[in-house]
Amino acid sequence: MEYKSTLNLPQTDFPIRANSAKVEEDCLKLWDELDIYHKLLEKVESRKTSTSSVESSSVERRYVLHDGPPYPNGDIHLGHALNKILKDIVVKYKGQCGFYAPYVPGWDCHGLPIETQLLKEIGDKRKEMSVTEFRERCKEYALKYVDLQRREFKKLGIFAEWDKPYLTIDHSYEEKIVELFGVLAERGYVYRGLKPIHWCPTDQTALAEAELEYEDEKSPSIYVKFQITNPKSQINTNIKNPNLPTELPWSIVIWTTTPWTLPANVAVAAHPEMEYVFLCTGREVLIVAEGLLEDFKKHVELKEHKILDKTKGKMLEGILLKHPFIEKEVPVILGELVTAETGTGFVHIAPGHGAEDYQAGLKYKLPIVMPVNARGYFDETVPDFIKGRRYDESNKLITEKMQENGTLLKLEFFKHSYPHCWRCKKPVIFRATEQWFISVDKNDLRGKALKAIARTKWYPGWGENRIRGMVETRPDWCVSRQRSWGVPVPAFYCIECGKPQTTGIFNRSIRELIRLEGTNGWFSKEASDILPPGTKCPACGGEGFNKETDILDVWFESGSSYAAVINGPADLYLEGSDQHRGWFQSSLLVGMGQMDRAPFDAVLTHGFTIDDHGKKMSKSLGNVVDPQAVVKKYGADVLRLWVASTDFRNDMAASDMILKQVQDAYLKIRNTCRFLLSNLNDFTPSVPRQSSGHLPLAKGEKERGLLEIDRWILFRLHRLIEKVKKAYDDFEFHIVYHSIYDFCVNDLSALYLDMSKDRLYCDAKNSPKRRSAQSALAEILDSLTRLLSPILSYTAENIYSYSQPKEKSVFLLGFPEVKKEYLDEDLGAKWDTLLSVRERVYKILEEARNQKTIASSNEAALEVFAEGEDLKALESIEALLPMFFIVSQVKLYPGKADPRVTHALGRKCERCWMWSEEVGKHHDHPTLCDRCAKVVKDYPLKKGN
Repeated sequence: MEYKSTLNLPQTDFPIRANSAKVEEDCLKLWDELDIYHKLLEKVESRKTSTSSVESSSVERRYVLHDGPPYPNGDIHLGHALNKILKDIVVKYKGQCGFYAPYVPGWDCHGLPIETQLLKEIGDKRKEMSVTEFRERCKEYALKYVDLQRREFKKLGIFAEWDKPYLTIDHSYEEKIVELFGVLAERGYVYRGLKPIHWCPTDQTALAEAELEYEDEKSPSIYVKFQITNPKSQINTNIKNPNLPTELPWSIVIWTTTPWTLPANVAVAAHPEMEYVFLCTGREVLIVAEGLLEDFKKHVELKEHKILDKTKGKMLEGILLKHPFIEKEVPVILGELVTAETGTGFVHIAPGHGAEDYQAGLKYKLPIVMPVNARGYFDETVPDFIKGRRYDESNKLITEKMQENGTLLKLEFFKHSYPHCWRCKKPVIFRATEQWFISVDKNDLRGKALKAIARTKWYPGWGENRIRGMVETRPDWCVSRQRSWGVPVPAFYCIECGKPQTTGIFNRSIRELIRLEGTNGWFSKEASDILPPGTKCPACGGEGFNKETDILDVWFESGSSYAAVINGPADLYLEGSDQHRGWFQSSLLVGMGQMDRAPFDAVLTHGFTIDDHGKKMSKSLGNVVDPQAVVKKYGADVLRLWVASTDFRNDMAASDMILKQVQDAYLKIRNTCRFLLSNLNDFTPSVPRQSSGHLPLAKGEKERGLLEIDRWILFRLHRLIEKVKKAYDDFEFHIVYHSIYDFCVNDLSALYLDMSKDRLYCDAKNSPKRRSAQSALAEILDSLTRLLSPILSYTAENIYSYSQPKEKSVFLLGFPEVKKEYLDEDLGAKWDTLLSVRERVYKILEEARNQKTIASSNEAALEVFAEGEDLKALESIEALLPMFFIVSQVKLYPGKADPRVTHALGRKCERCWMWSEEVGKHHDHPTLCDRCAKVVKDYPLKKGN
């Protein structure tokens, strides 16, 4: 007889192969046509309105993850994909947990990155364009890539307000930037001043700290003599030692790695409390720090010398020195900036080329000399031998000049970390220029920001110390840039007195203009067209004004986004760890300046993408992983799973080999879900009862109790839900992945499903044992689909569409809740005991297979010996032991001995392949066991060939 047709074999239309491209296309169409993103938001809203006023306070929950805007200047890269997928996981999870969680994506459409890419395209045509024409081209370029990146992000399965993103070129956004600048100005934080700032000579603009990258650079290391103008009078006056040879030349020695800054030197600094020695070489006397003497002698190769005396630095204050190659005198000043780490204990001071030098210059009222122009070339004020030369070319010329006149003691070269422009990758310089600044110490802005940092939740925790250190030591924020593509610094200059005006009617007039015409109106109109007639200067009463020509730092623009987009603080900012010095910090300072609080409650950072050798991804190295290529080869969900599978708080490695491993894990999870689906093809669940021992079996069928093994797997399931929910809450998505993967591979595939196949395939279709298993499988599949949906969005939606869906999308189901009635700790402990026994038994079964006693576990008869808790646990499921061990026969005995394996008695059942002494006793079905004979008696059977 043919018995195969009587088996309940797995059956589903859910494809064996993933066919990711088709699934993604179908899901995107579904999500778009049914507007699932907004349906999820509406569902939360409807929950609010359907509850009573007493209840509404508890359910009205809002969660805002505020998007940091990327630049639209090319295709998305792997870092973009990582960032957006992480945000999508958070937003989907929060939405399914009942939070109103809108996600508004943004793009930073202004700034140098857009200009740089456009200039590569148009080349010399830029010279033929007006500012407004160039700005229009920048806008077109930015919007083109906004559309491109939007399409690429949507393909990754990201839910968002894609039709209403925020763009920093929107008139309303630009107006808000100007408004915030005015607020900060009114509160006293904004000022204009001549200060040294990081300057890119290539791009000819000021740079913020966040716009710098540090690379190794080869630099000269020089020791230079500044000769004391009159040793007899000055040394005798300051030191008061008549025995010193003041008839010899005396020099203070400085050490520097930037010879090109010497033309701007106006002083030499000593530390007031540091000890300095007078070193006589026979021909001259050199003054250096005592603590650096040995290092100094080694570098300048000084052998013959004698220490004449020593003094504290404060005794040297006021001594006049000859500049090494310019006809002028410079004084010795005192400063805490001098350290005993390297050099000579003296620092050459050029206030135009360094922040600490600038501060020292303010104290001593030193002039700010700035002979280097915007392009990095020396102007007419320097000696002829470097006039018109680029600053870095002048290093050699200056050292040669000093070697010639005898002031150069030593020239060496060394490699060190040096700031480079993040865009052009060229070295930057410190250069004093008139710029706009936000004072971080005015009204204790720095102190307030540090307190806000302490109140913020940081993921990972070390992020707090990192940004704290940066804010503690940061200089004032230079917010002006000398470019065209951006929001103008909203300021007018009085023609009569020259004073800038940034508040009141001046700020309101600019805002009104931008609201109507955008920032292009600023560049196309005169000041008189923008300001109301009769506007007077508050300082002098003058009526004529000029416009500021600089634009604002793009970090000020993006730092204003909390006010322009969400109108207040966000629950979470989530970006790369480089944003501690970028967007997080700029947003923090603007937020504190405007509303005296941080614009975020929590900040989460992720690492960078690297290859499998730990190297930074680079086109030149050929190790770049293109997210579009990954999606095409493996599917978007494999890329999403890669994001979730790694602890993203560290740098994340990606390569084809790693992605193949992720794909393997993905397929195991998918195949587990497919197996669940295939065993539920004839199961229609009814509404569940809240009972620890029961589940619905099938419509119209009398409810029966669950088998203990099914209650155990539901215990494991709800422990999983509990663990996964906590991991989602803590943003530990790698724990989500590993927990679900382990549940699928270990709890389900290796244990429960293996133990349940016999009753699923061979029991009667509606038998209590089979329906008990199916009830558990249905709950497992439903829960797994929901647990996976924030990460494997396409796959979860696809699985759900094959599982008798009640909603239009898996995302409308809500996150699975932990059902306390299933968390039976005694049951869990008992099954830990049972599985420990099973593991010992399986070792004996494996030995029996190796010895050819049995060919498979189905052929085995077991004698199991146990004592104490082990025996008690086994006795409680004695009737289920054959299923538990997946053998044909089991006998349980009290006692202490190893399990015994023999070949099962009887004959092999043709239908279920179990061995039984009942086989042959049924006249109509002589090849079947008792169970199978009873099942098939109602089936119409075909004769076999």
